[in-house]
Amino acid sequence: MKLRFASMTVGLALGITAAVVVACTVAAYVFSTRHFKSLLETAHTSALAEGELIRTALEHQMMGNDRTLIAQMIESFGKQARVEQLVVLDRNGVERYSSRPGTVANDFRIDSPTCQACHRDPPERRGSSRVIETRGGTVLRTVIPIRNHGECQRCHDPQQKINGVLIFDYNAGEVRAAMTRDLRWMVAGTGALTFVIVGAIALVIRLSVLRRLQRFENTARLIAQGDLERRVPAEGSDTLAWMAKEFNEMADSVSGLVGEVRTQRERLETVINSIDDGIVVLDPERKIIAANDAFLQRAGNSREQVLGVCCSQLEPGPCNLSDCPTLACLRSGERQVRICERRTADNTVAWEEIHSSPILDASGRLVQVVEVWRDISERRAAEAKLAESYRLASVGVLASGFSHEMNTPLATTLMCVEGILRETPPGQNGDQTRIRDHAAIAREQILRCRGITQHFLRLARGQRHAADIVDLDAAIAAAQKLVDPTARASSVNVVVQPLATTLHVRADEAELQNLLVNLLLNAIQASKPGGKVVIATEGGDAVHIRVTDEGCGIAPEYRQKIFEPFFSLRNGGTGLGLFLSLNAVRSWGGTITVESTPGKGSTFEVVIPSIQSSEQAKDGQ
Repeated sequence: MKLRFASMTVGLALGITAAVVVACTVAAYVFSTRHFKSLLETAHTSALAEGELIRTALEHQMMGNDRTLIAQMIESFGKQARVEQLVVLDRNGVERYSSRPGTVANDFRIDSPTCQACHRDPPERRGSSRVIETRGGTVLRTVIPIRNHGECQRCHDPQQKINGVLIFDYNAGEVRAAMTRDLRWMVAGTGALTFVIVGAIALVIRLSVLRRLQRFENTARLIAQGDLERRVPAEGSDTLAWMAKEFNEMADSVSGLVGEVRTQRERLETVINSIDDGIVVLDPERKIIAANDAFLQRAGNSREQVLGVCCSQLEPGPCNLSDCPTLACLRSGERQVRICERRTADNTVAWEEIHSSPILDASGRLVQVVEVWRDISERRAAEAKLAESYRLASVGVLASGFSHEMNTPLATTLMCVEGILRETPPGQNGDQTRIRDHAAIAREQILRCRGITQHFLRLARGQRHAADIVDLDAAIAAAQKLVDPTARASSVNVVVQPLATTLHVRADEAELQNLLVNLLLNAIQASKPGGKVVIATEGGDAVHIRVTDEGCGIAPEYRQKIFEPFFSLRNGGTGLGLFLSLNAVRSWGGTITVESTPGKGSTFEVVIPSIQSSEQAKDGQ
């Protein structure tokens, strides 16, 4: 700011100096011209007086016809100060006497340049004196005629009016030198006066103008920085005081408008921030211009961290879309809608519906894009529940018919197997023992099938089976016994890691065995020959049952679908095993999760709430 006002002061000083210098130059030129003419007039008057005096003296001596004395007088007069030359010419222009003998005669011929300086003008315009240039320099030449008086006519023809002329050359160079000296003194004095005037003007401008203008700048800058109450002092009644009053009135008007805009903006921000949907405004480069609190909460950043930053650079980013709706909106200029899966701060999944709408200027050019983020997690959950209800209804109808049709042949088969067991008492030969073992296995599988049909019927009717306290070790051993024939046929080794302590869970024993059998069979079928399936348990606040295989694994896009009814990745599969297992575990207050790497295997983890020792003791009484 100081440099700016200093440059303004310098500019004004230079402008005033230039104006004064031009004025002084013109004045000096006019003065020098007038002064030179004045000096020449003075020199002319002096030369004319001296010439007349010399002419009178010469005429007196000419009457005495003493030529020697006339020559001495001419020489004596020619030695006077500033006299360049004194010459007497006869009426024919012939030099008779000269103070500087040896002068070229051609200098006084009528056709010579020195003579033509006067003779080129008409007689009525010729003056008695004129400045001319000669070989010796600039002279003021005065020509005085020697007239033919009565006393002179005894030697000269009475018909002649002039007997000759006296040429008196006065050195004009000294006149010019004197004028130059005076001009130099005048220029020096004028220059000094100019600097004094310019300095005084600069000081006056600095104190009375620039300092007051600086107040305008300071006030304008402070108002721009937010100090809307700042005003310019308006003392006095001059133009700057009037400008200060007008400026203050303008500032009052602007402050009122800014206050109103600020109030409206605060109201708008309050309204926008009260909306649960995330709202963000982006420029064509996807840099964030504005955002409400809901979007900032989704982005996990403060307002200062997101403003002016490209939305793709936010860490952690709220959007994981490869198909960005804003980019699509910028390309097409039309409204875009996308569904986005977002991880929340507690690492849960939230689903967002993103609407990207273009903002156009008056010419129809897209200048900004506004995104609206709407959390549709509850809606998707409701839709999923509705879809699951539809599926359960379909499964219920199917289960009701299926159970009705299966119960009769299962009951008949069970009666036959139990008859075989009754007719084959224990302790007989080896063949009968094998028959009895096979019949026992068949009886268990038939009972398992009847339990499945009963479970289908309860599922169709919306009934829940009463849960009992089940020994987890015994349930795992029973499941292993049931899947051993399938494991041996597939050359897969089923390994049960021993339990450190006895664990109990509250569940339906048949459904728990069915759950374990389903998980083990899926793991065996996914494994290659020579593979291994491991079942491990872990106690604590909840009981964790993990079934791990080294099979083909499950692709990420199928990990949630495998729990849906009638969805199966195995040819010939019904898609009901995991569906029934998940529903059973949920009825016990637990859940099933899966971790899988394609080509390396999968781990299914069943989490069931554990039973406290006090509850076990109470139930045991």
